[in-house]
Amino acid sequence: MAIGKLREIKFAAASISAFLLLSSCTGKEPAVPTSTAAPTATSVPSATFAPTAVKPEFTKDTYPRIDGSTATIPLSQGIAKELLGLTSEEAKAFIKHNTTHNAYVNLMDGKADIIFVTEPSAEELTMAKDKGIELEVVPVVKEAFVFLLNVENPVDVLTQKQIQDIYQGKIVNWKDVGGPDKEIIAYQRPDNSGSQTLMLSQVMKGLEIAKAPVELKPADMSGLIEVIAAYDNSDKAIGYSVYYYANSMYSKDTIKFVKVDGVEPNNKNISSDAYPYTSAYYAVLRKTEAKDSGARKLLLWILSDDGQKVSEDSGYVPLR
Repeated sequence: MAIGKLREIKFAAASISAFLLLSSCTGKEPAVPTSTAAPTATSVPSATFAPTAVKPEFTKDTYPRIDGSTATIPLSQGIAKELLGLTSEEAKAFIKHNTTHNAYVNLMDGKADIIFVTEPSAEELTMAKDKGIELEVVPVVKEAFVFLLNVENPVDVLTQKQIQDIYQGKIVNWKDVGGPDKEIIAYQRPDNSGSQTLMLSQVMKGLEIAKAPVELKPADMSGLIEVIAAYDNSDKAIGYSVYYYANSMYSKDTIKFVKVDGVEPNNKNISSDAYPYTSAYYAVLRKTEAKDSGARKLLLWILSDDGQKVSEDSGYVPLR
């Protein structure tokens, strides 16, 4: 099953351009970067992996060094529980993630063997280029990028164009999108956070996002959700997150998801790609990672039917 249309995203890397094709489960070969310089990332479609794989045998000492985003902690914990026979509490103590950007840094510095994250940002690709490292990027579960409103806001639906206009500063009052005559407070996330990278690549698509003051860029995802949920922002604020985090890890009764172009973000619409901002979480390795390494054995198993079942049981939308 495909997990979305191929998306080609152009990133600036020093004085040249490098291209990363974030293909998903399409079975097609990744596109060759158009730059003559060495690519900084290579996408590997999940369809190139077999649905069956030998369950790797690890101990805590031989387990690959894993890092990742906050929203993929339950994924790493579910995998560790299955492969190491840990309890939920033991898995929580064993698995440590350092957020998206720090995970990329740790991978490139050789402090992590495999990371579970959103796509690399322009800065992370530049960092890889400067270090002479090529990243291997493989989708492992489906995800979606969602927009959040307080339940007190009567607006339920926005178009992709309206969202772009809000975040470009062209639409500044809710009355222009069917809401009350009140100012729109558009929250963002810091640069290099996974959600900000997705916002720029998947939603803005090359359009310049309006500059936001520090107080409108919460340092962590929970902080953003809290301000949207707060009473004093009830009918003014809008923000964004990834579906799994806002729906499962840090859900709030006073938050609702925006229907984009009339389509609600839910498991069914994400699985079918009906929701327009469907994406993925990726396993990222250094391309030089040995073929028989623990990290690669782990990745092979995650992409097998058994691994995808564990991912689904952990609350994620599987690739197939």
